[in-house]
Amino acid sequence: MEIIQYEIFLVNLDPTIGSEIKKTRPCVVISPNEMNRHLKTIVIAPMTTSSKNYPTRVEIKHDNRIGWVVLDQIRTIDKQRLIRRLGRLSKPEVKEVKGVIKETFVD
Repeated sequence: MEIIQYEIFLVNLDPTIGSEIKKTRPCVVISPNEMNRHLKTIVIAPMTTSSKNYPTRVEIKHDNRIGWVVLDQIRTIDKQRLIRRLGRLSKPEVKEVKGVIKETFVD
């Protein structure tokens, strides 16, 4: 299965520990395509439908619902956790996600 950066997949995140986001939920692929092609793992950011207005959360519209990409919970998962492809972020959403990642982790 080809996995493209900024696609949304349904992912089984269990088991988890403590305050990690759990359950089976949509997640955005953050890792670059080169990594996605050659490694058995990918980097994802989980999504949620209930969130406070944190600076590390990006509001998006997916499946006719408002949700948030939770960039403070980025993690690496094995590709076996992927259940199915659900869609892709829009270009403006990708731009906002990139901006928050840069501000949070680069600067």
